[in-house]
Amino acid sequence: MSDVLVVPSCCCKTVLLGKGTQLRGGGWKQKAVAAAKWQQCQNRRIKPLIVRGKMVNPSTYTSRISTDIPLYEVPGASFDEYLEDKPRVFRAMFPDKQRSRRLNEEEWRINMLPIDFLFLTVRPVIDMRLRCKSQGVEYPPEVPLHITKFIELEIIRWELQGLDDVLKPSHFSLGVKGVLYSDRQGPRSRLKGRLQMSISFILPSVLSLVPEEVRREVAEMVLGRLMDNMKSKVNSSLLTDYSAFKRENSVRTSIAF
Repeated sequence: MSDVLVVPSCCCKTVLLGKGTQLRGGGWKQKAVAAAKWQQCQNRRIKPLIVRGKMVNPSTYTSRISTDIPLYEVPGASFDEYLEDKPRVFRAMFPDKQRSRRLNEEEWRINMLPIDFLFLTVRPVIDMRLRCKSQGVEYPPEVPLHITKFIELEIIRWELQGLDDVLKPSHFSLGVKGVLYSDRQGPRSRLKGRLQMSISFILPSVLSLVPEEVRREVAEMVLGRLMDNMKSKVNSSLLTDYSAFKRENSVRTSIAF
């Protein structure tokens, strides 16, 4: 017989959380929410149990991607010049104007599409910063010093929306940092970039039944999907917009003459 946890709710009903319960689907969510509400109700009646000397380490998952593809630059419309227009670069990577807005010269707020994690659906809101750096000043180790200019993107603030208080993690952090630049070798150029995304969290006690291997599998799947989406935007949307930038500069040059 499989192990079953019997959890009474505040409404004197019973919630059964079976050992073999699937993590997807509405049933699991309803059971977890019911168990969480019962726990919240019980916390009002008794003092919480404090275990001295016991620390709960957050679960951390990291994913990295890189890009290295041919880049066709032309005089008067180099990729360096393109990167100087940060609003344009941002729009190329995040074209949905309804889900983003500019905060200042370097920062934008993005309402990301809902993300399914385990049986929860969260709606992250992130603040993204774009910075151009050049002449070897404040170059990270992954950017060679001969690179004339690169753009750095980084998430500096975040918020999780769409979760009940009892289902919010007691600790959560989201880290995204990447670089993008043109690497010129003689007459040829290549578009290169690196992006790293990591999440760290401590699940609420109501979700402690979820095995670590299941959490890792789901976290890596979510991270992989987000990273692939970002790489696709760089390899397609950004290059398409850069091609438009070159055409626009060519037209302006011909009109000037």
